[in-house]
Amino acid sequence: MSEGAWPPADLGPAGLRWTEGEPSQPSGLIDLLSVAAVLLDAEGRIVLWSPQAEELYGYAAEEALGQYAARLLVHEEGWDWVVKTFAQVMETGRCWAGAFPIRCKDGSSRLVEWRNMRLLDDQGDFYALGLGADSPTLREVERDVALSTRLISQSPIGIAILDAELRYVAVNPALERIHALPARSHLGRHYREIMSAREFEVAEAAMRQVVETGVPLIERSPIVGRTPADPEHKHAWSISVYRLEDTQGRILGVAELVMDVTERYRSAVEATETRRRLALIADGSARIGTTLDVEQTARELADVTVPAIADVVAVDVLDSAVNDHRRPTRVGAAVFRALAVKAAYPTDAVHAADPPGHIATYGADRLATRCVRTGRPILVRHTRDDDLTRIGRDEHAATLLARAGVHSYLAVPLAARGSVLGFLGLMRAREPRPFDEDDLAIATELASRAAVCIDNARTHQSVRSAAEALQRSLLPDHPPRLPGLQIASRYQPAQAAYEVGGDWYDVLPLGGDRTALVVGDVMGSGIEAAAAMGRLRTATAAFADLDLDPADVLQRLDTITSRLEQYIATCVYAAYDPHRAECHIANAGHLPPVVVRGGRHPELLDLPTGTPLGVGGVPFDTTTVGLGPGDHLVLYTDGLVETRRHPLDERLGTLVDLLDGPCSSLEETCDRLLLELRQPGDSDDVALLIARARTFAPHRADSRR
Repeated sequence: MSEGAWPPADLGPAGLRWTEGEPSQPSGLIDLLSVAAVLLDAEGRIVLWSPQAEELYGYAAEEALGQYAARLLVHEEGWDWVVKTFAQVMETGRCWAGAFPIRCKDGSSRLVEWRNMRLLDDQGDFYALGLGADSPTLREVERDVALSTRLISQSPIGIAILDAELRYVAVNPALERIHALPARSHLGRHYREIMSAREFEVAEAAMRQVVETGVPLIERSPIVGRTPADPEHKHAWSISVYRLEDTQGRILGVAELVMDVTERYRSAVEATETRRRLALIADGSARIGTTLDVEQTARELADVTVPAIADVVAVDVLDSAVNDHRRPTRVGAAVFRALAVKAAYPTDAVHAADPPGHIATYGADRLATRCVRTGRPILVRHTRDDDLTRIGRDEHAATLLARAGVHSYLAVPLAARGSVLGFLGLMRAREPRPFDEDDLAIATELASRAAVCIDNARTHQSVRSAAEALQRSLLPDHPPRLPGLQIASRYQPAQAAYEVGGDWYDVLPLGGDRTALVVGDVMGSGIEAAAAMGRLRTATAAFADLDLDPADVLQRLDTITSRLEQYIATCVYAAYDPHRAECHIANAGHLPPVVVRGGRHPELLDLPTGTPLGVGGVPFDTTTVGLGPGDHLVLYTDGLVETRRHPLDERLGTLVDLLDGPCSSLEETCDRLLLELRQPGDSDDVALLIARARTFAPHRADSRR
């Protein structure tokens, strides 16, 4: 700095930089109160008069200077007291303070908060300085300050004042408690020095934005983290930030309001978790048990629980629960059949579980065995090495579980109608949270629903197997040779989720080298339908032996069926005569047969439909159809062509088109029709009978006789 230069170009006193030519702007409490200053000499005359005095009292400086203050500013009745009080101040040097009515220029009175003090100059002369402010304004400011002070100090909300650089200027007691730091440990330190956790980076950025824009941040989404006050538990805070400005709009910093909303946050989290659990249970109710198939039900349970609850899940049942020939064991080891395994991602834990269909024995010390023996769930929040040994079937499985990082395990029994059928095993490896009581409740609910579905499925399967065995036992064995005919047949039950129906076929030798071909369908399912089918088949064979016309056979079967309680049936009866190369056919409400002739497109026979057996009172008709050597007659039940997705006419057309292919063996034709027309999940069984007429030589038949 050059000598004599002023103002200095560098920093001035107290580290402040001088700015040349920039006027000072009014700011702060003094300017808000507009404090008036008046200086009196020892005689009480006004020698100095501030602009604020002119504003407060109404007199210009030229009107006030040189005047006795008492005569100018005080009503006459107050002169004596004012003169006496002035004399005491000048004599003793003690200040006087109080509210005093001042006479303004317009003659009105104004209550002024006054401060009067003696001053001494360098010549040894005394002066009196009078400072005055409007008393109502001062009282209002005092009330505001008192209210603000009380609110801030007693508020349960944490409040901090930070400067524009986000350094703490003040904090209230509530924030001291939240941070577990006294106010003195905050002051002068940056926000991130106190709130150093990564979660508060967002809050710092929000504060800087408020400083820059002036737009307040009100109750930002809760910030979840830990503070020195409670480092073991997470808390949630709702933060509001406001920019602070002086009366001239200059930025002073920000005010931060911190509200501890931990309880509200936890309640919201719990409510969200409750909704998630209910949604998961509702999802399980819709997705588990869509079929009466044990394996499919197990897969559906695994699909619902991964990854919603667990990283890896295994569904195993006791082998005795699904194997009627295996007796259950009450003590010791347990024999399980694996039904489903699923993981949320590729992991060695999958290989530690038994693959679906595998049967394995688990020792008495294994958690799976203990779960099914006691019928109680087992929760291992944090697994140790010895826990993994008891989870896996053997040491190798335990090693795979450890390699996969399995750290939490849950086994839930599959129990239904008082019996434990198996268990649901759940593991967490990549998901860091251990299983808790909420997870146990969800898993138990889903396992219970799945167990009922599995129990229904195995019961259904048992009944279905019995009905299928009965039905197959009632179906015929073909004679090795038939006069003038070659025969192929198939019976295919509905898929496991559905009951066995009452479909049947029969091939009956008749007198005169003739053969009866029969296909029928008892409406209904289960053992009862199979039994009714057996009775009708027996009756058909008996009536066929009477050498009756096909229409007469159906008429008598109609009478028999009407006596079977709640049953009706459809049937097509054909009698083939190789001597005449003719087939005599009668129909009782059944789908029309297909005739395939060499060199011609296959066609559906146009027969009188007739009414189903059991309706009663309606006569049947016999139609004669030519069936020469090489011609085929295809009889079938509705399960071959009927679906819910396609019109029946379309499906019959598909059947005819499939029969219009190159000539192949009858066995191949049967297989092709079933392959092309049957779909997974078809709910009806199928009886299929194909007859091919052959060249007939009677003398050969006679030689055999």
